[in-house]
Amino acid sequence: MTARGTSRARRVLAAALPWNRLGLRARLTLLYGGLFFAGSSAVLWVGYLTTARALDQRLVMKFAADPLPKLGSGTTVIGTFPKVVQTQVEQRAADVLQETIRSSLLVMVLIGIIALLLGHLIAERALRPLGRVTETARRLSESRPHERIALNERIALRGPQDEVKRLADTFDAMLDRLHRVFDAQRRFIANASHELRTPLAINRTVLEVSLEEPAASEDLKALARALLGTNARYERLIDGLLLLAQSEQELTVSKPVDLRHVVRVVLDEQALAPRKRGVAVHRDLRPAVVRGDPLLLERCVSNMVENAVKYNVRDGDVWVTLRVDDATGEAMVTVENTGPQVPPYEVDDLFEPFRRLHGERVRSAGGAGLGLSIVRAIVDAHEGAVTARARSEGGLAVTVRLPTVPGTGSEPGEKAVGRARLPAVISGDPALRG
Repeated sequence: MTARGTSRARRVLAAALPWNRLGLRARLTLLYGGLFFAGSSAVLWVGYLTTARALDQRLVMKFAADPLPKLGSGTTVIGTFPKVVQTQVEQRAADVLQETIRSSLLVMVLIGIIALLLGHLIAERALRPLGRVTETARRLSESRPHERIALNERIALRGPQDEVKRLADTFDAMLDRLHRVFDAQRRFIANASHELRTPLAINRTVLEVSLEEPAASEDLKALARALLGTNARYERLIDGLLLLAQSEQELTVSKPVDLRHVVRVVLDEQALAPRKRGVAVHRDLRPAVVRGDPLLLERCVSNMVENAVKYNVRDGDVWVTLRVDDATGEAMVTVENTGPQVPPYEVDDLFEPFRRLHGERVRSAGGAGLGLSIVRAIVDAHEGAVTARARSEGGLAVTVRLPTVPGTGSEPGEKAVGRARLPAVISGDPALRG
């Protein structure tokens, strides 16, 4: 067996031991109790041997060695009297030792129980700073993305400069460095997006003016139109980066939003888009009220619908449903389409920035690759969750879950609109965002 295999076997064996399955507080408590019982047993055994030796030397052996006292003339001494007395003395000495052992054991057990309780309290007090470090790390890991980026929470442990204090200070210093790094990254994205807008706007103006020039040749106008398309793509890319940076920050607007109204507005706007690829959109919308930023929620739904239309087949279908989950009370927005086959192992990668189907990252006609990334950032900022699954018939089903406002949701007397077909057909316009 190799050294690596031996080390792995040792780790597996160590993890299987009951001692290693206990928490640190329980192990410290048992360690304190074990040391106390071991020390008490040693003291008890030494005391027993010392007492037994003292009784044997000072009482039993002394009585056997002393001669019988003179009882006077005329007194008859029975020969067995000294043996009987010695036996009684030895028996009483043994009784004294047994009583001492019983009393000592009882006292040791009582004090041992108290020692275990004190050991538990001492271990809890000693591990309390570590618990604060663990709790802070857990809250950061379970918080929303903008809270993880902000990293404003600190342990700020007070006390002597011991090992635990140094650990807490090191953890705080790490949070400070992460805060500076993430904050600088966010500012860089925002500043770069703003700075790049100006030259692109100038390029667009120059190209549009050249298209209006009467003396321009057809070749020059064709080149200008191609450059306009490329320029528009980069403008969408920069807008997406800016929105992605903004959506990862803490919400500045948080109010009750009628999510059904938001979805209706998005679908009505998309129904008016130019028709290049016939895609039928079906809706099933039920009442749901959530708390958040209306503009960001509208962009979230818009990106989901646009992606479903863009990555679809000709004369395909898109289903948009909105309902409230009876089990969790969350609002669920699901967008499904009849697009091409999506490998299940590539579904999670679609939420990464600049990531498209089959790992494509450079294709101009496929958009900037930020649609689902922006969706996830917005949903995370609203304390929700987004999932996706590949449909067996082809296409993708994206579901967004958002917490509803207490006291609202599906009203018992209101009926849902049943999968009605939109009067207009949404097209797969390449100008769609994401």
